[in-house]
Amino acid sequence: MHNCARYLIFFQYIGTKYSGVVKMPQHELVKKGVQDHVEDAIRRLKPINPVSLSVSSRTDRGVHALSNSAHFDLQRKNDKPPFAEDIIVQALNNHLKEEQIGITRALRVPDNFHARFRANSRTYVYRIALGIPHHTLLPVTEHRLCWNLSNTELDVGAMREAATLLIGTQDFSTFRAVSSDIHFKNPVKTLDVVSIQPGRSFVQTHFLREIPFWEITFTSRSFLYKQVRRMTGALVAVGQGRLSVPQLKEILLARDSLAYPQAMVAPPDGLFLTRVDYRETDLQFSQQTSEEQCISSGNSEE
Repeated sequence: MHNCARYLIFFQYIGTKYSGVVKMPQHELVKKGVQDHVEDAIRRLKPINPVSLSVSSRTDRGVHALSNSAHFDLQRKNDKPPFAEDIIVQALNNHLKEEQIGITRALRVPDNFHARFRANSRTYVYRIALGIPHHTLLPVTEHRLCWNLSNTELDVGAMREAATLLIGTQDFSTFRAVSSDIHFKNPVKTLDVVSIQPGRSFVQTHFLREIPFWEITFTSRSFLYKQVRRMTGALVAVGQGRLSVPQLKEILLARDSLAYPQAMVAPPDGLFLTRVDYRETDLQFSQQTSEEQCISSGNSEE
């Protein structure tokens, strides 16, 4: 129908209290996923079509996002016109105010747009705090938002040398965790960016002492399950001297998830999805002349 609209939303969240971004099966529900809460908020807009949010990038339990994205269809009753984009943002945020979830932007997009498959790139940043033997010694604004290491320094030069091994198109089987769909996912990915730069605490100018922070940034069109956390853990191990650059190359070339030392995986706390980028031409909406029914979209994974 003419009043059926497809929206792309960008949203952020602190992932600590959620089971991940996508919703869990009802029989397995312990904590709700971010998707559950956003879909509940959309339902409160009283659409007449079934609500189904298609998330662009899957993040796991404890992982955060400064900018994830998703699309959904919304048809209003009584042939009311589609909501304006700013109304979508305000209304959803009002219904999400009790959660650590926020909608930052909404765009009306073409009816055939898909948030996952049209994504051009995704960027993750992993935050590391040095010289902190226990997370309780962090400022409260950093709890569960970084990986605290007791090391006072890392060999960043060695880490950057190791990072060059990861850039480009190659088989990342070693860096994917075992999952139910492991045999259906192509392990060949193109990693466009791996950079290691100084970071800072969220309250650096107000905290009693300065804490050294480092940020590792990864950009690719898509990633394998837990690939970023496994790559981060390996790079930190190189920085700590527990893994050499040649050893990292060896486990990469093994192309076997079992070749990765399990105790090396970085925890979810410091991982942030920071960007999901699209081509502007894919986002451009023009009024459809044909009548189209709202179609439900399935869940998506990173």
